[in-house]
Amino acid sequence: MRFTNKTAIVTGGGRDIGKSVSLRLASEGAKVLVNYRSDEAAAQATVDEITAAGGTAVLFRADVTKAAEVTAMVEATVAAFGGTIDIVVNLAGGMIARKTIAEMDEAFFDTVMDLNLKSAFLVTKAALPYIPSGGSIVNIASLAGRDGGGPGATIYATSKGALMSLTRGLAKELGPQGIRVNALCPGLIGTSFHDIFSKPEGRKATAGNTPLRREGHPDEVASAVAFLASDDASFLTGTNVDINGGLFFS
Repeated sequence: MRFTNKTAIVTGGGRDIGKSVSLRLASEGAKVLVNYRSDEAAAQATVDEITAAGGTAVLFRADVTKAAEVTAMVEATVAAFGGTIDIVVNLAGGMIARKTIAEMDEAFFDTVMDLNLKSAFLVTKAALPYIPSGGSIVNIASLAGRDGGGPGATIYATSKGALMSLTRGLAKELGPQGIRVNALCPGLIGTSFHDIFSKPEGRKATAGNTPLRREGHPDEVASAVAFLASDDASFLTGTNVDINGGLFFS
């Protein structure tokens, strides 16, 4: 129970990796605000599963690319759970679509960058006044931020690479306040992201080229998030941790 009496915000916390993270933090004692934007049913199911297991969670809808909605989410967290926010997991993100540079327009570029980078900036900025010394921020980047991504994923990869740099910069800026900032860079994880954006034959080939010969599971990412958020990682900050089954080494 590493997170007893601690409060967490998980953006995009209702499904896939977000659901696993929300469940894991709650199972170790955290009071969790589960954020979602569109899939209310999945997010509510996550909250229901937490409470059925004896944990504490609340649901909050917010588009985390919009400052006013982010502020409302942070205020709701403090109102529900008390005056501190000990853990922030910036997980909301997405590719939107696979497009080459020739195919995309400025609006598409802005949408992808806002979803994957601006959201983390807005949530971190809004939560910061409530994060105590010993608090932790975990950003969810991507293997794409290291290797440039697959076909049609250039801007997605760019946004995740920028998130990795934001992680490093924030670690330097917030370290003197006792706040740690780290990121995870997942590779091929079995989620609806790949159900939508990756062809089955491509997924099979990628898994076959992975030293562990399989896709990762969202629960494995959640375990890594819990480690980085906990005092077990008390001297880790500014790291971008690969979790890809050995598909890419850094």
